[in-house]
Amino acid sequence: METRNAILRASLHSAALSIQIPQNHSFSTLTKIHSPKWVSLNIRYSFSSRTLLVKSKTQCRNSYAKIKCKGVSDIEEESPKPKLRRKNLAVFVSGGGSNFRSIHEATLNGSVHGDVVVLVTNKQDCGGAEYARDNRIPVIVFPNKKDGQEVFSAEDLVITLRSYKVDFILLAGYLKLIPVELVRAYPKSIFNIHPSLLPAFGGKGYYGMKVHKAVIASGARYSGPTIHYVDEQYDTGRILAQRVVPVLANNTAEELAARVLHEEHQLYVDVAAALCEERITWREDGVPLIQSKENPNEYF
Repeated sequence: METRNAILRASLHSAALSIQIPQNHSFSTLTKIHSPKWVSLNIRYSFSSRTLLVKSKTQCRNSYAKIKCKGVSDIEEESPKPKLRRKNLAVFVSGGGSNFRSIHEATLNGSVHGDVVVLVTNKQDCGGAEYARDNRIPVIVFPNKKDGQEVFSAEDLVITLRSYKVDFILLAGYLKLIPVELVRAYPKSIFNIHPSLLPAFGGKGYYGMKVHKAVIASGARYSGPTIHYVDEQYDTGRILAQRVVPVLANNTAEELAARVLHEEHQLYVDVAAALCEERITWREDGVPLIQSKENPNEYF
């Protein structure tokens, strides 16, 4: 062991380096380098049965370069992991906004690494708009018409959302069709939650209690919320996440709606968290998947 250490120290002497090697061969060096910007480090030492050559190219950003060696043949420069930027969210509502409230509360308690920076509604006096104003969240009324004339266009909406630096748009009970201009301005960045397991019981006219009544009338044994990407039609975008809710034999539409809504709140928070943490990936066939936070090798 001492012979090996002596040979290694001698081989590094010409590079003007000072390296201390513990007995387990894992070592780190603090190298004082005055010039040049790039330093090529060649280390050669011998064992009794073989000779090993280690090469490393280190970029020096200041007078000291820290090199971490995991083993005798693995030398790499330490680099800090980039910190994720908090994402800006716009939420669209038409009613009470219970999903909006769940998402906003999750941004406040740290469950979602983002901020709700603006609310868009087609009903300025709805519960969601009142909650936003109470929490000092700007409210935009869209579509906004006066005397039958549009006074705030789709192009105006796009410009306004960009002024808030919106990353993602979350529809939470917004009953209007999203204008084409907005869909094209935010590709793969607009999401909607629907109270059935799409593609069943979706499309124009299927919203609110109408969905749950149709589910019960059909005899379906399962329902539940679906979160999907928004395209230029109603409820036809790629499905991102779903949660199953059994339809009980004696369920009324109101009872089923309450149980589905409970799952909506948690599902939308989970999806918002994944979006803000950049855990969405796309399968080769174009199906979006959510990467597990606990195990990056698992998807759902």
